Amino acid sequence: MDRGFLRLSAAALALSVAAACAPVTTYSGFRPERNDVVLADPQVGVDTRTTVQARFGSPSTTAVFDQTAWYYISSVQQRIAFYTPQTTERSVMIVRFDGDTVAAVEKFGMERGRVINYNSEETPTRGRELGIIEQLLGNVGATPTRNTEDEQGPRRER
Repeated sequence: MDRGFLRLSAAALALSVAAACAPVTTYSGFRPERNDVVLADPQVGVDTRTTVQARFGSPSTTAVFDQTAWYYISSVQQRIAFYTPQTTERSVMIVRFDGDTVAAVEKFGMERGRVINYNSEETPTRGRELGIIEQLLGNVGATPTRNTEDEQGPRRER
């Protein structure tokens, strides 16, 4: 083979490997910049639930017990090849209402986030686990239940 062809093949292989390792960015949740226009924060005492919803849309979530807070949450994740995605940016905007009027606006970023360790153990269930053979052959030879209506005739209503 020609050395030029081998060099070209090696360069093409290196370029394709480098392209495969380019990070893939995923945006999820509320995006405060729509059509490359950054939206201004809601104004305390001026904006209402209607104007906030018209400008920002429906909230990502609301407070469960206290219906006076709306949460707008967004995050950006990057994943390289087959590795676990890493969160590179997260923002939370909380809009609190007093009646129908905006009472406070709070913004948080990744600096206020906390890592939550989930317990990966499973909760055991009662009973026994059936093997594949028991599942396949479990009903072989089982007698069907007797239907008393067939033996005695149809039931009569009183």
